[in-house]
Amino acid sequence: MSDRFDCMVCGEICVDLPMRTVDRRLPLEQMETVRIDPIRPGVGGIVSNSGLVMARLGLRVGAFGYVGDDPWADLVKAAFENGGLDTSYVLVHPQEATSATAVIVGDDAEHSFIYHSGASRCFDKNTALDHLDLFERTQYALFGYYNLMPNMEDDLPEVLKQVQETGCKTALDTAGGGGNLQPLDRCLPYLDFYIPSYSEGLSQTGYTDPKEMISAYRNFAPNALLGIKLGDKGALLSADANHWLDVAPVTPPGRVVDTTGAGDSFYAGLITGLCNGLDLNAAAGLASATGACCVTQVGAIDGIKTYEETLQMSQI
Repeated sequence: MSDRFDCMVCGEICVDLPMRTVDRRLPLEQMETVRIDPIRPGVGGIVSNSGLVMARLGLRVGAFGYVGDDPWADLVKAAFENGGLDTSYVLVHPQEATSATAVIVGDDAEHSFIYHSGASRCFDKNTALDHLDLFERTQYALFGYYNLMPNMEDDLPEVLKQVQETGCKTALDTAGGGGNLQPLDRCLPYLDFYIPSYSEGLSQTGYTDPKEMISAYRNFAPNALLGIKLGDKGALLSADANHWLDVAPVTPPGRVVDTTGAGDSFYAGLITGLCNGLDLNAAAGLASATGACCVTQVGAIDGIKTYEETLQMSQI
């Protein structure tokens, strides 16, 4: 097997504990005992949500991050290997527990998270730069979640810069509410892609117009592909200051049951399309179709179809 990768997904690896269905409007003090569906542990985080989707779509993808020395780590590695992810760079931290998230899913299919950072917070500058040779063999590197990597926050601009210098294209997912434009502004010059959600863009820029959000990012990333994910309204992308691409939403191939991971799936579809030689319009359509498939099942992975099926959906 080749030692080259289409994409290396780097950063947060966790176990997801989906809890559905919960009335998320109730304050916690009124949730003393809540009956829910059976809890079936799965994998989550950017490495799982985007990496496993890209692998299902046919890319050669590696996972790069930390798990703990515990039974959850065995679940994570088994899920990655069964899903086609290379686990050679899944590192074990002996003093930390594997990161975990309780995913509270409401009857509107939206979600809230209760999160323990665990081993994922140990992913830092030294971890990344000790493996620079990995990025020399990789076409795209997707880092995330920015807000959930406290030991990387100050050093991420330098890491992205050195990864770019290997010839690998860089992308970043923030999540965690989005945070502020600072210190994200120091990362933007070293990103080839940055496409946050609307709520993240609002938090980071203070603007309500997606074009104004993108223009705010463009001040720091003049040559990057920038965008805003707009949920069931599609997305807005911009390859440069003078060009805008409205990405139409794709109708999900089933009932919407859980939006967890839809944004990560969009990123995965976009990178997959570009790796397969699609132009930006077609790759964006594939991204929209991938996100639409994601929301039809609980969790980020189970609703994903093959590359050929998803591409056909994007062309209807």
